[in-house]
Amino acid sequence: MTFSKFLESEASEKPHFLLIGNPVSHSVSPLMHNTALKHHQMEAIYTAVQVDMSEIPSLSAHFNSPLFLGANITIPFKVELLQVVDELTSEAEAIGAINTIIKGNGKLIGHNTDAYGFVQPLHDINLEVFDTDRALIFGTGGATKAIIYALNDLGFEEVCLVSREPKRMDHQQDTLYCSYDTWFDYADEASLIVNATPLGMYPNIDSSPVKDDQIEFLAEKICYDIVYNPLETKFIRQAKRANGLPIGGLDMLIHQGAESFYKWTGKRFPVGLIKMKLDEHFSI
Repeated sequence: MTFSKFLESEASEKPHFLLIGNPVSHSVSPLMHNTALKHHQMEAIYTAVQVDMSEIPSLSAHFNSPLFLGANITIPFKVELLQVVDELTSEAEAIGAINTIIKGNGKLIGHNTDAYGFVQPLHDINLEVFDTDRALIFGTGGATKAIIYALNDLGFEEVCLVSREPKRMDHQQDTLYCSYDTWFDYADEASLIVNATPLGMYPNIDSSPVKDDQIEFLAEKICYDIVYNPLETKFIRQAKRANGLPIGGLDMLIHQGAESFYKWTGKRFPVGLIKMKLDEHFSI
């Protein structure tokens, strides 16, 4: 649903949370959050709205509505909407991007739960068995900022960002930059390779940041794709063929969503119920 259509709909006349992005039609966040709201018998709905850049002023005005309770932010607004909140949490300020807006004490508070969500699946892995403290990340958007923050907390000493225009990036200490034509030169010394781009996301499910003749460089690496729809992306299939250790994006989505929900409501995600609903959704 576009934001303009949302404003004309009955949904806008009820207490609501929003997912703000472009595109958003693929998202399962409404399924997760509406399941949680129903579970806790809360009189609110969660709606995904597709927003154009030209609609940012009207969106910002809508945040003042008493019926607006909070929001999640996704591509491409995680940095753009930094400008509309009244204050940032320490995590959001350090990351430089937000994925959650919280309303509290008459203020809009920008928060980021992506770093928390990203790191949770890695706690199930013994990272000490991997040889290096370098991570390689495809993509340089708002999600990448949160991933770097999480990796620093995990003790990774060096991050290499793969960019289409590495020379134009704002170079930072302990960060390397390379192009899609040279990333494999940095892969040998990496223990973790992350796809933080939309490549492979529905409906463009046949795309990947890695070419088919490059999958050997994924061997014996943790290969983490933050894309969750489809559950098994082309990047994940490539990792499996190369004998890498694959991690899909669904667990990250659930964990970051659970943290957002708790910040809004003070209540816990019914994770078991939500996973059952997601299993049903993806089996269709």
